[in-house]
Amino acid sequence: MTEGEALPSGKHQFDGRINVVFFVATVTTVFWAGGSYWALTEETAKLPALERMLSGWTFAVPLLAILLFHEFGHYIAARLHRVPASLPYFIPIPLFLGTFGAVIAMPDRIRSRNALLDIGAAGPLAGLLVAIPVLVIGLSLSPVGPNPESGYILEGQNLLYLLLKYLVHGPIPPGHDVHLHPTAAAGWAGLLLTMLNLIPFGQLDGGHITYALLGDRHAVVGRWVHTGLLLLFLGHIGWFLLPVLAGAAETPWVLALSNSMTWFWWFGLLSLMKRLQGGYQHPPTDDRVLSDKRRKVAWACALLFALLFMPTPLTQY
Repeated sequence: MTEGEALPSGKHQFDGRINVVFFVATVTTVFWAGGSYWALTEETAKLPALERMLSGWTFAVPLLAILLFHEFGHYIAARLHRVPASLPYFIPIPLFLGTFGAVIAMPDRIRSRNALLDIGAAGPLAGLLVAIPVLVIGLSLSPVGPNPESGYILEGQNLLYLLLKYLVHGPIPPGHDVHLHPTAAAGWAGLLLTMLNLIPFGQLDGGHITYALLGDRHAVVGRWVHTGLLLLFLGHIGWFLLPVLAGAAETPWVLALSNSMTWFWWFGLLSLMKRLQGGYQHPPTDDRVLSDKRRKVAWACALLFALLFMPTPLTQY
């Protein structure tokens, strides 16, 4: 279906009740994660389970807002281009952030390259419109203090995050860091999820953007990205695990291995996506036209990916 055509009435039907069930489950797990990890204090740890979960609202509400803006950015762009799309299916998990984000089902391939760029870029850009101010507000509520000697998790750093920390707190003394308020943690999580979505591979948001910009050369980029994630994993093994095995570091080997695994899991996920979609190719569009304005948006998204990239998303000490 080309851009601008009306959808045939009743051609695609989505049962919104499933979306509601998954969203309610995700709200529950994100509040649970907030109360169990990100907003947990000595006082809230003593509260009954429900009250402790609700105390995580300073993490859960801003993170859910970021996710909603991201997913409805995709949805609204799809509707404007008259591309059939479901409401978001949020993915609840009772760990870490409380969610893996969400997906939107689009049963037909997107036939216009301009529409593909708009739909792919709308989610990350809309999510960042919320994530950046959330992060700035959260950083303003976060104290700067010395790093503990052990027993803490260091969040991943990227160029945009470092810049925002500098703008809010100025130079941070050696051995010190910002101790994240739960709202700052939600903003940081928004940067992380946006970065992961912008990986230029397959039918991730970054994959849509890359295909819209480069066409069939998208497959070459995807192959290099896939290989690059494996190299990143091996580099982390060399950085974290090999010194432990050689007796040059006192970190428990299980912890060192855990610090090395993020990009291994993503390499595996991309391998599964490659298998399911039959290779590195993206579903083709019917045209090869990308407007000059959208070409600039695509390159801006590539720059944004570079600013958001976290070489090591999490490190446990």
